[in-house]
Amino acid sequence: MAALSKWGPGASQLGTSGTQRAGRAPEPRSRFVEGSIVRIFMENFLTYDSCEVRPGPNLNMIVGANGTGKSSIVCAICLGLAGKPSFIGRADKVGLFVKRGCLKGVVEIELSKTPTNVIITREIQVVNNTSTWFINRKPSTLKTVEEQIAALNIQVGNLCQFLPQDKVGEFAKLSKIELLEATEKSIGPPEMYQFHCELKNFREKEKELENLCKEKRNSLEKMRQRIERYKQDVERYHERKRHLDLIEMLERKRPWVEYENVRQQHEEVKQSRDQAKEELKNLKEMQSPVTKKIQEIEELYKSLDMKIRDKAAEIKDTSQKCKQKQDALEKKDKQIEEINQALRMKKDEEMDRQKKIHNTRKMIEDWQNELNTMGVCENLQPQIDAVNTELKHLQEERASIDSDVSDLRTEKINQEREKKRITGCIVELDNIMNMKEEKLKGRFRDTHSALMWLRKNTDKFKKNVCEPMMLAINMKDNRHAKYVENHISSNDMRAFVFESQEDMEMFLLEMRDHRKLKVNAVCAPAESCAENIPSRPIEELHRYGFFSYLRELFDAPRPVMSYLCSQYRVHDVPVGTEKTKNMIERVIQETKFKQIYTAEEKYIVKVSAYTNQTLSSNTSLRAAQFLTISVDTDERRQLESQQQEINSTLKSLDVQLTTFFERQKYLEQRDNELRQQKKELLERGNKRRQLESKIAVKHDSLRQMEQDAINLEEESQQSNMKIKEINVQKARLVTELMHLIKNCISLNIIKADLVLQSTTVAAEKNRLELEYKAASVQLRASEQRFRELDDRKRVLIENCKELLKKARQVCKLSPDQHLPKEFQTAFQALPNTLEEIDAFLNEEKSRASCFTGLNASVVEEYNKRTQEIQQLMEELEEKKNILDDYKQNISQVKERWLNPLKKLVEQINEKFSNFFSSMQCAGEVDLHVENEEEYDKYGIRIRVKFRSSTELHELTPYHQSGGEKSVSTMLYLMALQELNRCPFRVVDEINQGMDPVNERRVFEMVVKTACKESTSQYFFITPKLLQNLSYNDKMTVLFVYNGPFMMETNKWNLKAFCRRRRRVGRMDKQ
Repeated sequence: MAALSKWGPGASQLGTSGTQRAGRAPEPRSRFVEGSIVRIFMENFLTYDSCEVRPGPNLNMIVGANGTGKSSIVCAICLGLAGKPSFIGRADKVGLFVKRGCLKGVVEIELSKTPTNVIITREIQVVNNTSTWFINRKPSTLKTVEEQIAALNIQVGNLCQFLPQDKVGEFAKLSKIELLEATEKSIGPPEMYQFHCELKNFREKEKELENLCKEKRNSLEKMRQRIERYKQDVERYHERKRHLDLIEMLERKRPWVEYENVRQQHEEVKQSRDQAKEELKNLKEMQSPVTKKIQEIEELYKSLDMKIRDKAAEIKDTSQKCKQKQDALEKKDKQIEEINQALRMKKDEEMDRQKKIHNTRKMIEDWQNELNTMGVCENLQPQIDAVNTELKHLQEERASIDSDVSDLRTEKINQEREKKRITGCIVELDNIMNMKEEKLKGRFRDTHSALMWLRKNTDKFKKNVCEPMMLAINMKDNRHAKYVENHISSNDMRAFVFESQEDMEMFLLEMRDHRKLKVNAVCAPAESCAENIPSRPIEELHRYGFFSYLRELFDAPRPVMSYLCSQYRVHDVPVGTEKTKNMIERVIQETKFKQIYTAEEKYIVKVSAYTNQTLSSNTSLRAAQFLTISVDTDERRQLESQQQEINSTLKSLDVQLTTFFERQKYLEQRDNELRQQKKELLERGNKRRQLESKIAVKHDSLRQMEQDAINLEEESQQSNMKIKEINVQKARLVTELMHLIKNCISLNIIKADLVLQSTTVAAEKNRLELEYKAASVQLRASEQRFRELDDRKRVLIENCKELLKKARQVCKLSPDQHLPKEFQTAFQALPNTLEEIDAFLNEEKSRASCFTGLNASVVEEYNKRTQEIQQLMEELEEKKNILDDYKQNISQVKERWLNPLKKLVEQINEKFSNFFSSMQCAGEVDLHVENEEEYDKYGIRIRVKFRSSTELHELTPYHQSGGEKSVSTMLYLMALQELNRCPFRVVDEINQGMDPVNERRVFEMVVKTACKESTSQYFFITPKLLQNLSYNDKMTVLFVYNGPFMMETNKWNLKAFCRRRRRVGRMDKQ
């Protein structure tokens, strides 16, 4: 089904059946040159069911892909205007132009004419290959149509006016004589070609008369000699008989030669067919092992992929065990540190006790000395005892606080050690994120630069900004990364996600306009879609092999997840297995999902807006590139939570230590005050009793301190035993950890080797698939060639049978009778080619005709010849007089023809040279004359030069390149355009061989020349155009489309089509 649309200034749109349905009003008749085409209607013609074309009065560009039906319009113009199929060069029978499957086709051409247009209709019958003609809807004859067309100066057989696609190359093959005649018909005055034809006819008749006079003189002389040579008549009579016999034998041999020629063609075609059959067989045999090898490669690839997955699982399990061992080692180190800390505290405590014992003994000694020197004093003992009691309580509280401070410091050290360990784990996870950033930097440098800027300028944004999706998305299982990457476009994978439209616009302005970075950004929906519920629970889909929706395969920040749910509907796109693929037809029909993932493929399901049919397409999944590196978000969140708890604990410990330090300061101050008070009391009271009491208290304290002695050697031995036992456990853990690390390294090496093998196998698979596709194309071409040769062979067999039957009839042989030996012997002495036989036959007939009139009555013949001689002399004199009259007429007509012709050629040369000069090339047109009296040898010679270093060369089919011939042809036709008196000109795909520079220059010349007011209608057919060409308001551009779903023209509505297309676009986005 083909369709044609028309576009341009005030253009109209045409569709499947071609009826005009939207656009401007028809062009005023005054703008059409008389004889130009106003309308073209085709029904069941080549690619068209029904189509109506309304061209413009000036330049008409017919544009469309190859095979859509552009040249069908050219064929319709030619055949509709009484042109022969041979003019087009496509087929030799007009019935072949009717659409396949139809019995009748119609072409209708409406031509501009004053006062009313002329409508010429041609109905083509396929059955008997005939045509019926109508003029203005009334029956007519071909002759009347040809007269009507000739009256409008339309010449579809003239390559200067009508240049179809298959004849473009023949223009350069036109001889100088043919080009002159075509130019005269196209742009010369009506009488110019008539004068030329008269001159040629006069010259022919002049030559005929000269030859006739010469022949008559020769005949006269021969007749005179014949009379003298009458005795030779008998011999000549026998000679004539021999010539007649030879003629008869030549006529018998001729059909046998024709049969032999066709038979040889049949043998050649048969041999070519057998070769094609053998080639086809070889191709099929070669393709079978390739298919088998592709299957083997696919199985190997799947096996390697499974092994890689297994190794990855083993590596993950081993890494987890290593982590457990490391944690156990750190725990043992912590236990050792705690034992050492406890031992140090006991040593410090023992040292403090010894120091206190020493100080107490010294104090007792000093007080005892002082007591010995003192007398009896007043009794202030109760006050002193009270102060001592308070001091004792203060000392006990200070000792308790010191113990608590020591415990808090130990706890703080342990918490800081744990914080350092957690920080190291977070750094390791950050290193994984750095790997993802390095991959981003390597693939999308501009996006990475924008990321660095964003991290330094987060305070400039009102709301939260998420980093590129390929960094923000974390896969829960790396094996599922391919589904997410195949679902989300590459542009969105590297896009920043904003919660505010204003923030996004400010970011893009900074990146694109100021920093000239190519970055992408998207805005999350105002209302979050991250928690959108799927259309049905995943449990209902387990029977189809689905195990999850896309959203559940990865983690992402809330804005990113909201955008993906809104734009890509990841919450409602199921992911299946091989089971899903095996029952995919049922899945598509029953689930009604628009997108489905199986183990290795992606399916897209659509419902046609025209036919309501469910259409599905599937593509193989690409390997993941960005999301294969992922961070265990649960572990990171747990570590961050632990880090926050430790920070909180450290802050709490710092607060408690500060409180204790303040209390210690207060107690120390209070202790000083009490000691001062006690000192004063001692000074005031009986220092003796005080000293005795103090000495008694100190003795009690000394006894208590001596009783509290710590055995440091025993404590040290116990600590060393505990540490030794823990070190033994550590050594065992280190051994196990080293074994696990070695195992992990070995597994990684094996996995790397498997990945390398998988890559090699994948490359081999791709190569084999490409070879298979290429072989399939070659196989189809070979099958087509075989069918063509087979059809040709059958046709030649039928021709051979017909020619053999004809040859037997000429020789009067029965169907079973062989050629007699006398015929074979006679045939061997005769020529063996049709050309030689025809030439020999004509020669013998001419020779035989020279012997006419011979008979037995010599006297009667002599008298008769005498009378003939007298009559011949009279006729000779009459022919001489006629010859003189012809020479005089030739001289008059020559002057009326040659002078205007020379002026016309000069005008063509001027325009042709100007066109070539504008292209920095050179070209000229001149009138070529070999002999001024030979008017049928006059011609137009085109000489061109495309390079400054060369000379002008005549335009021939062989000297110039295809593009140069196309340019020369086009410029010659443009030189004729302004001088043209023909109503329209057709040029089909002449720009195909041109390079872009020449094509652009020629196009501008065509537009400039064909859109002038004084020029006639112009049809320019091309399958493609260059970009940014210059156009003119007077141009009309017609686009040709085709396809199986083109609607009928009477149902076409442009506005309805646009509304439907927008609705379908919205459905596709959903």
